[in-house]
Amino acid sequence: MTVKLKPLVLLLLAALLVAGCASRPPAKSPKKIGKANVSPPTRLSRNSSAQASAAARRRPESSYPSIRSSSGGSHYRAFRITGDYAGYPALQQFIEYMVSRHGFSREYLSGVFSQAKRKQWTLDYLGKQADAVGQPRPGAWSRYRSKFLTEKHISSGAAFWRRHASALERAGALYGVPPEYILGIMGVETIYGANVGNHRVIDALTTLSFDYPRRGDYFKTELEKFLLMARDERVDPFYPVGSYAGAMGLGQFMPSSFLQWAVDFDGDGHRDLWNPVDAIGSIANYFAAHGWRPGEPVVTAARGSAMARNLESGFDTRYSLAALTSYGIQPVAALGRDSTVRLLRLSADSGDEYWLGHQNFYVITRYNHSTHYAMAVHQLAQAIKRRYFESVALLQ
Repeated sequence: MTVKLKPLVLLLLAALLVAGCASRPPAKSPKKIGKANVSPPTRLSRNSSAQASAAARRRPESSYPSIRSSSGGSHYRAFRITGDYAGYPALQQFIEYMVSRHGFSREYLSGVFSQAKRKQWTLDYLGKQADAVGQPRPGAWSRYRSKFLTEKHISSGAAFWRRHASALERAGALYGVPPEYILGIMGVETIYGANVGNHRVIDALTTLSFDYPRRGDYFKTELEKFLLMARDERVDPFYPVGSYAGAMGLGQFMPSSFLQWAVDFDGDGHRDLWNPVDAIGSIANYFAAHGWRPGEPVVTAARGSAMARNLESGFDTRYSLAALTSYGIQPVAALGRDSTVRLLRLSADSGDEYWLGHQNFYVITRYNHSTHYAMAVHQLAQAIKRRYFESVALLQ
């Protein structure tokens, strides 16, 4: 095969924007609606909305509130847009599109967007991120890894597994995805629901749709899907909170991912992705739909050489074993049935690490297009698995 030479490093601000959530494909992202024993208000005031946002970051798993309401927010009505988004021609065009394409009420959408808030914090944050982008420094992988391979991530993941072993086992049987990789996603994304975000999704998506031209078209699509999701699930559109980019729930799905891959895994008739059981099934379904191969490896460690630095690396590369061998790269274990693999080079504090990524590694990158992200999910998954079975053995 033709061997690719290493190109200049590409710096992608877009990856910073949607990192950590399931997007199209990729997700971080099916996004979720939570349910619990708490009934939501039929309408949220500014104060109650702020309280819900703050609580989302710290509430225990057992108290996830429901964001479903009998009205689904149908009480919002206005004849014209007022507030932060008054006088936005692009928003008015979007409303006309939603009316003609999906049958929404013009007055309903005018009422919704009259209460949407412009998130200046988000715009300022993205501006700072753009200014901060530069050449990666040596040891980048070690620094990234240290954020997720922590005692909190590992012990909380093992505890979550013990609480939801039945749902995880059922997801593994149905979709072929091992429990540890479902938990690897949840751990990296939200620490198993401990940090689902504190931004009202409607505000986040409206801001990025109409005040962030660089990716406005993408976020208008997500805003469209969010409104469809809210209507389908009878959700007050001002209740869901998530990331500054609109990612939602334990697995941080974007609205388009929710519509395509979220599942009602607990059988109550609703896709509710702040609910741990629905989140488990939805992440497993996402992986299966993107080509997860049950029983196959994710990565194989490899030994590199000085010549190996001449090769392009990353989750989207493809090499035969013969091509890699000619550059002094040798797997430390048998590769199985894969005829081609991805060459992964990670800059660690101790020097470059070489790994060969299989199909399942590529599937993880459909959740977030990043080699570092997928490797963190993999290594966290393995650490959780070891901790879980250690705890099981102690109980026997």
